[in-house]
Amino acid sequence: MTADLLAPLDLAFWNIESGRHPMHLGALGVFTAHSPTAGAHAADLLASRAAAVPGLRMRIRDVWQPPDLRRPLTFGGATREPDPAFDPLDHVRLHAPTDDFQAVAGRLMERPLERDRPPWEAHVLPGQDGVSFAVLFKFHHALADGLRALRLAAGILDPIDMPERGPRPVEPPRGLLPDVRKLPGLLRGALSDVGRALDIGASVALSTLGIRTSAALTAEPSGTRCTAGVVLDIDDVHRVRKAVGGTVNDVLIAVVAGALRSWLDERGDGSEGVAPRALIPVSRRRPRGAQPQGNRLSGYLIRLPVDDPDPVSRLGAVRTAMDRNKDAGPNRGAGAVALLADHVPALGHRLGGPLVGQAARLWFDILVTSVPLPGIGLRLGGHPLTEVFPFAPLAPGQSLAVAISTYRGRVHYGLVADARAVPDLDALARAVTEEIGTLITACDP
Repeated sequence: MTADLLAPLDLAFWNIESGRHPMHLGALGVFTAHSPTAGAHAADLLASRAAAVPGLRMRIRDVWQPPDLRRPLTFGGATREPDPAFDPLDHVRLHAPTDDFQAVAGRLMERPLERDRPPWEAHVLPGQDGVSFAVLFKFHHALADGLRALRLAAGILDPIDMPERGPRPVEPPRGLLPDVRKLPGLLRGALSDVGRALDIGASVALSTLGIRTSAALTAEPSGTRCTAGVVLDIDDVHRVRKAVGGTVNDVLIAVVAGALRSWLDERGDGSEGVAPRALIPVSRRRPRGAQPQGNRLSGYLIRLPVDDPDPVSRLGAVRTAMDRNKDAGPNRGAGAVALLADHVPALGHRLGGPLVGQAARLWFDILVTSVPLPGIGLRLGGHPLTEVFPFAPLAPGQSLAVAISTYRGRVHYGLVADARAVPDLDALARAVTEEIGTLITACDP
């Protein structure tokens, strides 16, 4: 494999990272063990298979050579290139047996990945019960978004039939000056980009008006992390959806809103007048097209109706907000700020990364993201994967992020929080479980 320049959004994720705000994705998979040594066997398998997955051998290196006249804006950027010293044993680690996978996962999620080698890790956690083990995968956001992280992880699980990735588009050679025949199109594109940037900027400004959030969702960074997981039955989600309408995703987001309301009231912060802004990432990958390595993300920004006491009304508000975003499309609106990364030169990302990270708090209050998983069962060394909890990175100044995956007929919520700011994350997890019951009761004729 040859070196590739990091796409602008990848470069932004690489430069936003700090010691207290690592920018890696995570997924905690729980497997049924056939023997007490299953965890050790799984670690051996992961290490032996990782060497054969090209994407796992890629490191990220900064670019500081003098600017190329053909690509002058790459100065200060970074490349994704093979690591000649790659050793899978640097990335796969076997831990002591534990009876609390989430507690260990939280401590591991707060540790930044090593930036001088391929930025990923797999931590194998044997269960003290001898009948289960877990694997925590960590991938830097600059290496992979949710879809690509899934492909990389699948490459070291037991072989399955994954869809073939289409060929990567070949960029035609570029001269020092653009083809004059293309200038009208380039000009129209530039004007369109300017209009989009103005639209996004105005939408972000409007989204800050009358903001109603909670101090529980903001925190001075402590560098600590804790995690929790919740499992719901997808049939319960469909039951609510069929009764009220909307999509499965609308129901899952409404569950978050209702759980936040219960949690805030229980901890004494109060939900009255609270409507935090939730960023809902949207993938811009084409299902049947080429699959570039870089992140292809936009987003929707909605107000979570945490202050509404009626669960059906909360779901209706979420549905209306999501429909409005879908009508506008993922290329406009306050949630599409990530698209502006394409128009910032590499050196701008390098110098402005820390400021951009701090500005995330002004843009949204909580991340609620969905990570797709294959419908077929996954295994490692013949041991079936029974649960999988996705984890999202925390933005500076934020204390909570929610990631959701559906696997084998069950919905898995992965909660990540600043451990100091949210010592009661388990209470929020319980509120998620209770909220689906509240919705079912409210929808029952």
